[in-house]
Amino acid sequence: MDLFSISASGMEAQRLRMNIIASNLANVETTHTLTGGAYRRKDIVFASQPEGGFNGYLRSAMDSHASSVRAAGIIEDMRPFKYAYEPNHPDADDKGYVAYPNVNVAEEMVNMITAARSYEANVAAFKATREMAVKALELGQ
Repeated sequence: MDLFSISASGMEAQRLRMNIIASNLANVETTHTLTGGAYRRKDIVFASQPEGGFNGYLRSAMDSHASSVRAAGIIEDMRPFKYAYEPNHPDADDKGYVAYPNVNVAEEMVNMITAARSYEANVAAFKATREMAVKALELGQ
């Protein structure tokens, strides 16, 4: 797998991560979803993706670091909901408590900063690879 593809897969993974974070932040007060109940925080799971075919197996045997990243799945955070006593709220249970999403805004902001920095690192790696390729072509002239 070429270095451009590895950097591009990293950028795509972080873009997807930012979308999940934005969804979590947008639903921080959602007490009722289509499936019923409060919104559950979502998180993304990444996995390495080696190049396929015999060539990919040969390359991975020679260089175990040459793999890209892919989203293996989106999971729901099973931490408990936050409950508040609001007996007049339309989503209150029979005891008057409302379940609010298990989204922590500070945690999501830290995740957003981390995703942005990771995206920037992949952009820098992509640019460095491009510059090295251009210099290599200039050497051949």
